Amino acid sequence: MKAVIWTQYGSPDVLQLKEVEKPAPKDNEVLIKIYAATVTAGDCEVRTLKLPILFRLPMRLYVGLSEPKRITILGQELAGEIEAVGKEVTRFKKGNPVFAATFFRFGAYAQYVCLPETYPVLKPANITYEEAATIPTGGINGLHFLRVANVQSGERVLINGAGGSIGTYAVQIAKSFGAEVTAVDSPEKLAMLRSIGADHVIDYTQEDFTRRGETYDVIIDVAGKSSFSGSVRSLKPKGRYILGNAGLLNMIRARWAPLTSEKKAIVALASYKSEDYTFLKELIEAGKIKPVIDRSYPLEQIAEAHRYVEAGHKKGNVIITMEKSL
Repeated sequence: MKAVIWTQYGSPDVLQLKEVEKPAPKDNEVLIKIYAATVTAGDCEVRTLKLPILFRLPMRLYVGLSEPKRITILGQELAGEIEAVGKEVTRFKKGNPVFAATFFRFGAYAQYVCLPETYPVLKPANITYEEAATIPTGGINGLHFLRVANVQSGERVLINGAGGSIGTYAVQIAKSFGAEVTAVDSPEKLAMLRSIGADHVIDYTQEDFTRRGETYDVIIDVAGKSSFSGSVRSLKPKGRYILGNAGLLNMIRARWAPLTSEKKAIVALASYKSEDYTFLKELIEAGKIKPVIDRSYPLEQIAEAHRYVEAGHKKGNVIITMEKSL
């Protein structure tokens, strides 16, 4: 099978398309024929090891100190079809359309991957494989941030970094909860954000939302670039500031914030629960949210896809296609 092999840390040029052995599922695994995967900012960070300081050393120890050894194929989310099942598998059968997160196994930049049967989820019938591949990162994290914030109908929610994988899901899910949503991102993304339901948009290159004098019940910082003190000032009494990509200093400040006021600052790291996938599937099948895709690249152009994502301008999701969807 074809796969993108990663043998050293560095630029997108370290990603090389190779022929490798097709895997075979263990007794509790399924073999998935992959039709679509994604390129996330996280993939790029792992490729270069330019990670937040708390994660840099643990990731290097896990993957390989001087070069990738334990993991040689990147890619954290995918969609495709069950090709074969191990003898202990009961949840799936050959031909089932699925999507899945690969977690720290990675391996989605390939034509096939083996995963434990607990990883895949049946694909919603009303979306493509390309769209389904975006659910694990964007959908699960967006939903998690909103649930941690306990967003209620009628509340004012601001999402900073709303135009990426997580943000585009968070905008739509917040609207499905009945919130009034303000989306903050770069100017080229604002029309798209309006089209998916944002009530208000702010061009961060022209205006700092923390200096507008507006207050919000919830501020979700997906980008990890908002002013901590400015964001807390922009909260209503009992408001919640959700840090989706917090640095070490802001993690410390978040612990102290509730001690000085009724406002909360919460560092939110998503967990992946089956009920969350079910909830997202229901929203998608009801037409309340729709995955946003910016560009698609064939597997052979993986380096170009990484360069585009690394530039920071993607609108929603960037897709890698292995084979035309059925």
